[in-house]
This record gives sequence, C-alpha cells and structure tokens, in this order.
Amino acid sequence: MALAMHRECSSKQMDASKYVRYTPEQVEALERVYNECPKPSSLRRQQLIRECPILCNIEPKQIKVWFQNRRCREKQRKEAYRLQTVNRKLNAMNKLLMEENDRLQKQVSQLVYENGYMRQQLHSQASTATTDNSCESVVMSGQHQQQHNPTPQHPEKDASSPAGLLAIAAETLTQFLAKATGTAVDWVQMIGMKPGPDSIGIVAVSRNCNGVAARVCGLVSLEPMKVAEILKDRPSWFRDCRCLEVLNVIPAGNGGTIELVYMQTYAPTTLAAARDFWTVRYTTTLEDGSLVICERSLTTSTGGPSGPSSSSFVRAEVLPSGYLIRPCEGGGAIIHIVDHVDLDAWSVPEVLRPLYESSKILAQKMTVAALRHIRQIAQESSGEIQYGGSRQPAVLRTFSQKLCRGFNDAVNGFVDDGWSVLSSDGVEDVTIAVNSSPNKFLGSQYNATIFPNFGRGVLCAKASMLLQNVPPAVLVRFLREHRSEWADHGIDAYSAASLKTSSYAIPCVRPGGFPSSHVILPLAHTVEQEEFLEVVRLEGHAFSPEDIPLAHDMYLLQLCSGVDENAVGACAQLVFAPIDESFADDAPLLPSGFRVIQLDPKTDGPAPTRTLDLASTLEVGSGGARPTCEADASTYNLRSVLTIAFQFVFENHLRDTVAIMARQYVRSVVGSVQRVAMAIAPSRLGGHLGPKSLSGSPEALTLARWICRSYRICAGAELLRGDSQAGDAVLKEFWHHSDAIMCCSVNTNVASPVFTFANQAGLDMLETTLVALQDIMLEKVLDEGGRKVLSSEFPKIMQQGIAYLPAGVCISSMGRPVAYEQAVAWKVLNDDDSHHCLAFMFMNWSFV
Repeated sequence: MALAMHRECSSKQMDASKYVRYTPEQVEALERVYNECPKPSSLRRQQLIRECPILCNIEPKQIKVWFQNRRCREKQRKEAYRLQTVNRKLNAMNKLLMEENDRLQKQVSQLVYENGYMRQQLHSQASTATTDNSCESVVMSGQHQQQHNPTPQHPEKDASSPAGLLAIAAETLTQFLAKATGTAVDWVQMIGMKPGPDSIGIVAVSRNCNGVAARVCGLVSLEPMKVAEILKDRPSWFRDCRCLEVLNVIPAGNGGTIELVYMQTYAPTTLAAARDFWTVRYTTTLEDGSLVICERSLTTSTGGPSGPSSSSFVRAEVLPSGYLIRPCEGGGAIIHIVDHVDLDAWSVPEVLRPLYESSKILAQKMTVAALRHIRQIAQESSGEIQYGGSRQPAVLRTFSQKLCRGFNDAVNGFVDDGWSVLSSDGVEDVTIAVNSSPNKFLGSQYNATIFPNFGRGVLCAKASMLLQNVPPAVLVRFLREHRSEWADHGIDAYSAASLKTSSYAIPCVRPGGFPSSHVILPLAHTVEQEEFLEVVRLEGHAFSPEDIPLAHDMYLLQLCSGVDENAVGACAQLVFAPIDESFADDAPLLPSGFRVIQLDPKTDGPAPTRTLDLASTLEVGSGGARPTCEADASTYNLRSVLTIAFQFVFENHLRDTVAIMARQYVRSVVGSVQRVAMAIAPSRLGGHLGPKSLSGSPEALTLARWICRSYRICAGAELLRGDSQAGDAVLKEFWHHSDAIMCCSVNTNVASPVFTFANQAGLDMLETTLVALQDIMLEKVLDEGGRKVLSSEFPKIMQQGIAYLPAGVCISSMGRPVAYEQAVAWKVLNDDDSHHCLAFMFMNWSFV
C-alpha cells in the first residue's frame, strides 16, 4: 500500500515537472538570455538560475526544454515568414504570367487575322491577274492603301514650346505602354531566360521591327518610388553610359515632369564611334497608381538638334521606351522595362554591324542590366547578401563602376578628355594614345597619388581582333585563371627602369619574366554571379635578377564578368587595375584588360576560319575565304570581337621609350591570345580540324599513332577499339577516348617532367587547355601517395615499358581533387623505336 502511494506521488511530481507555467517575469528573464545566447550551455543555465532568484524553483532540465522550444518557435516563425514571402512572389508572378498570356493571346489573334487577310488578298489578286500588269497592280494597290492610311502628322508637336513637348510626351506614353503590355512589337521570348519567382523575369526581344528592342518583366522588393529613382540614374547601372545631363525640367499634370536629356554612350570597341542621344523623358502616374517613365528621341522634325555634339559621336535614336512600375500587394513592385533604339548600324564596318543590330546584346547590356541592378540593391537592403570584410556594398559597386568606366575611357580615348593618338611605326595593328594632362578623367585625387611631380601622363596601347569559333566566356575564364599564358613577357631593361619609379605603371604580371604566381581573393559578386569583383595578389614580383631577394607582392583589383557560357548576348570582360596593398575606398584606378563580345553568326555567305586582325582588314578579303573542304563547317561560324587596352604611366622625357615598350608588349599579348584562342576553339568533326599540337612537338596525328602502337607493344592489347583505322580517324577516336590520356616529357635536364599533350578527357581532368598544359608539372598533379608509387614503379616502366598503378587521387590545375580507379603508365616509342615520352591513362576518373 505504501509502495503504491509512493508511485502515485512520484507520478504527480513528474507531471508537475513536465508542464511548468512561467510567470511574465520569468519569461522576460529567459528572453533576455535568449537574445544574447539562443543555445546556452549547461553551465550557463545553472549560472542563470543562481543569478535570477525568480528562476530558482525551475529545474535546469526545464530551462533547457524552454530554450529548445524557443528555438523551435523562432525557426517556425522564420519559415512562416519565408513561405509568406514566397507566396507573395508566386502570386505576383502568377499575375504577371496571366497578363503575359493575355498579351500573347492577343498577339496570336492579331497574327491569325493578318494571316487570313493576307490569304484573302493573295487569292483575290491571283483570281484577277490576267496580264503581266498584275504585279504592277499589286504594287499600286499597296501604294494606294498607304496613301489612304498615311502616318498621322502632328505639326503641333514641336519641342520648342511646352505645349509641343506635352503632346510629344503624351504620344510617347501611349506608344510605350503599347510595347510594354501590348502587341505593338512582335516580341519573342529570349532563349535561356526562364521566368520564375527567383529568376530575372520574363525577357523578350524584338523580331522584324525598326531598330532593335528588348523587354523584361520582373519582381523586386522595393517601393515604386525607389525603383523609379534608381532607374532614372542611368550611369549607376548602365556601364556603357558616359554621361547623362538633364538640361531642362518642365512640370506636367498629375505631378509629372518633362525633362530634356542629353546622353553619351561609349563605343564597345576601338573600331567604331561612340553614340549620343537627345531625348525627352516623361514621368507621370497612371490612374491605377502605377509609375511610368517613358522616353524618346527628339528629331529635327520635332525641334531637336540636327547632329551629334562632336566628330567622336554618331547621333542615335531612342524610339518610345521606358519603365512601367506597378505596386504589388504586400510591398514591392512589378517592373516592365522596354528599350527600343536605332543605333545607326550602317555607320560601322559591316563585320561589326551585329553589335548594333542584335536585340540580345541590347537586352543584356541595358534591359536586363537595369533589373539586375535593382534586384541587387533590393537584396542588399533586406540583408539577404552578406559581404565579408568592412566594405559596404555601395563601395564595392563603385569600384566595379570605376573599373568599367576607366576601361571604356581607355578604349574610346575621347579628345575632350585629353587623349591624342601617336603616329604608328608603320603597322596599324596597335594604336597608341597618350594623355599628358589626365586630370579631367582621373580626378585630382588620382594625380595627387600617382603624379606627385609634374611631367607625367598616361599612355594607352589598344588593339582589336576578330576571333573565330572561340566562346567569349571560355576565353575570358582562361585569361583569368591562367594569367601567365598572356602576361609572361619580357620588357627591355631600359623600359623596366623607366617604369620602376611607379608601382602603378605596369599592368602586366611578370614584366621581367621571373617566377611569380597569382592568388585570386574574392571580394564581391552579384546576385546571379554574372560578375565578380576580386583582388589578385601577384607573388614574388621582381624587375631584374638582383631584385629577386627584395621581391614584393603586387595587387590588382579585378572585375570579371560574362563567364556564363549559357548567357545569350552577354559581353565577357576581364578588367584589372594596380592597387596598393591596403587600398582606400577612394583609391585611384588605372584599368587595363580584355573585352570579348560575341557576334551573331551570319548564314548568307562564307566567313574566315582563322583569327584576323581587324586593324589591318575589316572585311573578309583574300586569305579569309574558306577552302572547299571547309564548306561544311558553317555551323561552327561563331565570331566575336576582342578588344585589348593596356594603360601605362610615363614621364614626359621617356614617352617615346614607353610607347615602344607598350606597343611591343600589346603585340606579344595579342600573339598569346591568338595561340590561346586557337587552342580552346572547339575541335570540329573533320580530321583536318582536329586538336592542334604544340610548337616543337610532332603532329597530333603522329603522336596519337605512336601512343597507340606503343601501348599495343607494351600491354599486348589495343588502346582503341580497333587499330585498323587509317588517317585522321585514329586521332579522332584517341581525342574522344573516355579515359584521360596524357603525355609527359622525360628529360634529365628538367627537374620535374611536364605534360606536353593530352586528349579531351585529359584536359578536362586537369581543367586546362593544350596551351596551358605545358606549364603543368607531373609532380604538381600527383599527390604524395601517387608520387611515391610512381617513384617505385619508374624503373619497371623504363625496363619493361609499362606499369599499372593503383587507385589514387590527383590534383587539377585549379586545385580540385580528382579520384581515379586505376592508372597505366607506358613508354612511347617513335618510328625509330627511340624513347619519345611517357604516356599516362587515368581510368574512370571523377572530381571528388
């Protein structure tokens, strides 16, 4: 009986301890601790009980349970908020998609009606056509129809009067809304841009319209007024905008304004002139509360200026464009952006016209760039993006803008900035421009830091090339990751001595050709990681052999963008500028670098299949036509324009010396880029277009035949499916072999063997190219275990000709571990049965 009573009492005590009712004072005390430390240790909980008398009657175990429940409630609250946010985004996106579907339905109905009308017209014309004059009647019918439907003229629309400006603004508003939400332009969804709550939005480009146009609809978590403020500040997000001036502001109805705007934009390459625009911009509010900012050019017929501001510019036209900003329920806004321009493509060489006729390029550079900038600011404001260090996001964006602007200034070399072109040395491949008083475009802060004495200036060496079958993203990524491939060039001693006085003078990495390596330190990236800002540390920088003991590190601030191969119409760019080890927020920058813009392939004629120098020939002339055997390669007609610009600081009495050095240096960079471009160009199916061998090595076909024959002799088996194949088929099968096969030189004069050739799987495993392969040493690829195994098996390889290595791990050129199930090493003999190299085959490899 006593035992039963004891059990009942213990059960009541356990129930009482399971459910504890906390007083408001106790909850307040626990909340204070939770805010400081959401997950306190047992010692901290015991200390809490001792320090707070009001908690003395609560067991430590119950305190632990309270904190667990509190963390669980916090997690549920955050998850509920996240789901609510996602739900709001989905509702807004659903509304946007429904509106887009309605617009497309209207477009389909309009096209069906036009198709039926045209069929009817063609049928009636065919039934009445009895003589050869029928064609003339069709033409006259069209002319007659046009005469009866003339373009309405509005002589009262004159920019010289407020009433005329208001009439122009009202018409611009109507035409813009018809493009943004209607069927005024035949929009086609841009490939690769899928809509969704976390995507950039719905992106479309124009088809069969005057000029080029692009349109995007998306969601942002900013208020409409803030969005409008950001969009009107075009230089902050449009990287090609040199300047924008609002010359006059006229109030309009409903609190709106009419502004007269003058804008200049940079040219993307050295081979074309920049553009300028004279526009009227109208800001107003619609009846549903939506904000509208629309814009169009003022022409001579409406009282606008007749020509560009200087010979450096070509007057371009903005057709009705703008921004429709609609408030969302629960906050945020839905944005419709339309850009419609006529860039006067006929004023540039024919080979460059795709840059000015591509709606995809316009979409990436302007339309999508505007929405991405707003999304970036929105996510920074909400705390979704966390940056390391003490740099504020606005400061990091300023650095990116300064790098782009400085590079654009170097490429364009405007006369009003103080630039003048030096006479050439007889070869027009590299242009040298100098600026002896760069205060205007660099600012006083720059000159106080870099130009402490009088008599200094800036020199820019620049060149442009047409690249064939080289993906821009791949090329820029290679230039970023393998800097020594293009920067390892010697500079004459007198040039190095003249430049040694300033740490900002040399944009290259290894001016003396002495050992150096670079380390990339991430600094910031955009939301969709289409642009990276980083610091590059160049280790062991030295000008001469006697300086090696005193070698110091150099630092570059670098901007890399457009490295996504799937981005359509994107501009790939690598821009960098020397900086001090602890650069300030207002650090002066002198950018240099590369820009690659893809040209839309043309199918109306043959194109060159080699890298050309645009400075010497802009058109496809003699030497550029394809051989007959390449007529089937039109599907590989991928062309792009590469622009290179390097800036140097010089002293006036050494200007000519520095100019000679800069011209030679840029020519060497051009040669390196051409070699890299030829190496990374996708191999075509034709045998004559197979992988290219390195200089000093046998032809790729010969080497592949030696490797296969030596494997058959040493292993007693066939490396390929069948060795009876003749000619280029052997190289093709070897190149596409699933296992990684690579050759390694064995030279007693070299401390460590280096790779000389590899098939496609080998290049993929090492994450390199044929050109960069020769800089990779065998000991850098194998880990410690692999080196020990190879060292023990090396005598067997040399005596018996082959050895089988166990599974292991090696390291790619990018530092990633690669696991393989088995490796085979064998001697490769040439036609004279002399030892040529070693071959390695890594089977069933994969990145760890």
